[in-house]
Amino acid sequence: MHLSMHNWMRAEPIDVTVARLAKYGYESIEISGLPYDYDTKEVRRILKEHNIKCWGSVTLMFAGYSLLARDEGERANTVKYVKDCVTMVKELDGYEMTIVPGTVGKVTPDAPPEDEWRWAVESMKEIYDHAQKAGVKLAVEPINRFETYFCYRAAQAIALAKATGPDCGVCLDAFHLNIEEADPYESIRSAKGLLVDFHVADTNRFACGWGHWDWAKVVRTLKEIGYDGALTVEFVAPVDRTPANPYTNMIEKNPVNITEEQRKFIEDHGSSLLTEEFYSNQVKICADTLLPLIK
Repeated sequence: MHLSMHNWMRAEPIDVTVARLAKYGYESIEISGLPYDYDTKEVRRILKEHNIKCWGSVTLMFAGYSLLARDEGERANTVKYVKDCVTMVKELDGYEMTIVPGTVGKVTPDAPPEDEWRWAVESMKEIYDHAQKAGVKLAVEPINRFETYFCYRAAQAIALAKATGPDCGVCLDAFHLNIEEADPYESIRSAKGLLVDFHVADTNRFACGWGHWDWAKVVRTLKEIGYDGALTVEFVAPVDRTPANPYTNMIEKNPVNITEEQRKFIEDHGSSLLTEEFYSNQVKICADTLLPLIK
């Protein structure tokens, strides 16, 4: 296993992100699903400069993106978007593409379940064919019921992966498992042979070590099932806007250049724009917690 990290949680130049990862002992990055924003040749140069690999990417399912939308045009546009993400991963010599099937934040369905399942499988199969040609592994990620109504348990992700194709796997996320699974360790075991990626944040979605996950047991369980991929850090620090907030250096008062779409996505995750000081410290805490366990 090795330590990786997402970068969608803080909008900043990619060279700043990669330099920080190298500083704290990370080996790879799971780059934001923003294929139209990156010059992959330049990103490759930056990664090589800091000896950081691209592990893969993750879909950012903004409003208007859903593989199971009632509207055929929206589904087609989403399939194209995910395929473009896959192409980006290929161009960065990455390994996997994590896919959240539905719009993040949409918690009410607008079609019968059998229709949505059929649309999701059809969409995934089209992406799967493209990914197979690109040599990129797909991973279906369940999140939680407060962010989606469609795929929020490991068993659901496994079912969709198996319906997609024999080389499709799943990505599990410790934060979401803590919410949804009766036995989160057993849910990890259930993904034996299918686990492609594993996202990490603590039970409160702060950095690993700031909640009540038993990280030694998590890593031990992953080793039991033979998982040897990335632990991909994805903390989304919840922002306290009351006088009870103990972290006075947390909220960015002078935000960097960020689109309203990205800002809304972060805020819809219960967070806000974090200062560089606070964010970097969370990156370091995750490394300090996890690196001794995976060596």
